Amino acid sequence: MKSCGICGGEIREEAEESEFSRAGEWLAEDVWQDKGSLCVRCLENRGRLAMMYLHEYNR
Repeated sequence: MKSCGICGGEIREEAEESEFSRAGEWLAEDVWQDKGSLCVRCLENRGRLAMMYLHEYNR
């Protein structure tokens, strides 16, 4: 079992994705270079927060 680098929760491959989690995955790969180490909930939160506050990444 792999655990999330932010919240410590379990990373599940079969978890449902949303637009926010896909945005979080993009940020994990291109900005923070921590792809594969975060759970879907943390990816969604990262995506939401980035859309609200990181305007330089909103294209």
